[in-house]
Amino acid sequence: MTLGDMSALTLPKNTARILHDLTGEERPDMALRLVLQDSIEHRLAQIENSQQEFRKKYGMSFDEYCQRWETDDRDEDYSWESERDYLEWEALITRKRRLEAASNWLP
Repeated sequence: MTLGDMSALTLPKNTARILHDLTGEERPDMALRLVLQDSIEHRLAQIENSQQEFRKKYGMSFDEYCQRWETDDRDEDYSWESERDYLEWEALITRKRRLEAASNWLP
């Protein structure tokens, strides 16, 4: 069964109570939506902070860094740290896109 196939979700009473306590929302479906939206917003803020650290460290955007990576032949670009940063930065951008899509999917 895919998520699109689910029309109902049964929550344990404790979970429903926690959702209510967190959001003040009586309806569990709306409370869950609020919690999911808050979680997505929190994670997007974390991603933005991490991306800002990379922009500050390298003095450029990821697109500029990517272009430099692919076109320039610089010794520092071959370091383990530089490669790791490239992969982490790229993963942040991918995760941001997925979270933004999930946020748009929420009713």
